Amino acid sequence: MQWTDEAIFLGARRHGETSVIAEVITRARGRHLGMVRGGRSRTMQPVLQPGNRVEVTWRARLDEHLGEFRVEPVKLRAARLMESATAVYGVQALAALLRLLPERDPHPHLFDALDVILDHLDEPATAGELFIRFELAVLNDLGYGLDLDQCAATGQRDDLAFVSPKTGRAVCREAGLPWADRMLALPNFLNPGVSKAADSDSLAAAFRLTGFFLNRHVYEPRGLEAGAAREGFCQAALKTLAAADAVAPLAATRNIS
Repeated sequence: MQWTDEAIFLGARRHGETSVIAEVITRARGRHLGMVRGGRSRTMQPVLQPGNRVEVTWRARLDEHLGEFRVEPVKLRAARLMESATAVYGVQALAALLRLLPERDPHPHLFDALDVILDHLDEPATAGELFIRFELAVLNDLGYGLDLDQCAATGQRDDLAFVSPKTGRAVCREAGLPWADRMLALPNFLNPGVSKAADSDSLAAAFRLTGFFLNRHVYEPRGLEAGAAREGFCQAALKTLAAADAVAPLAATRNIS
């Protein structure tokens, strides 16, 4: 058995004296494991870092075997991803989300989305929005997708302000106001047709929204916790974005004066 595919490196663990068990996600074959002989060498260590895009060739006698990887670098971005807390936590949190999916189950849209997010993890607003949409995509692939396209009560598609914690469906402001204290806030940037970027408040609301449904449908039933990486990413992204939100009005005032 042998195949070759582009992959994004997610992590590795030691195996013997010189080798590692590598974990990658590929476009065609999903999350996949394989042994890399000599993976702890000085030559391979810079390549086998989370976030790097690589080409892998997998070989095994039978399909169900662990098999071995031959790894070639394609896009080495791990060094850049180590420069900010948002990126460091983000890589770990994204990998943890992918581990919720069955091994060797292809999700090509998640592979493409991950590749885009990794190129923007040093931009807190963009990274935060992309991360939220990635979590929504993972929830959808796990069978717990949210319906945020129209109001569950009226069918209207504008002024959506809430999400029902019971059904995961959007509710417009007028229909939801009487039960607002029981609803989850729907950030404006997740509304259909809205192009407004997230600010720190709307991004915080989005993290609460996806976190609620991940906990209810995925983590709690499996006896898992969201983990420190997601919390670290959320805090780092919100802190950086809040600082940018505070600076923006000052800059605008200086320009006017």
